[in-house]
Amino acid sequence: MRINARLDAQSEQDLLFIKEKTGETVTQIIKELLTARAESLRVKHKPESKVQTFLQSEFVGCAEGSEDGSINYKQ
Repeated sequence: MRINARLDAQSEQDLLFIKEKTGETVTQIIKELLTARAESLRVKHKPESKVQTFLQSEFVGCAEGSEDGSINYKQ
């Protein structure tokens, strides 16, 4: 994929700084930054287990009743 982007002055300076310090091409820098950002988002939006989703739903513990209901349920 070919990308054509307009950068503001600060972003251009940042890109040129990275290029100068690393010796990488603009393409390499952009690929590396995209990979890092995508991984960050994958971790942040990682699907939770069904148990975690259930516990966070506020459904667990929403009922009223005695705390020993599982022990004295026949009474």
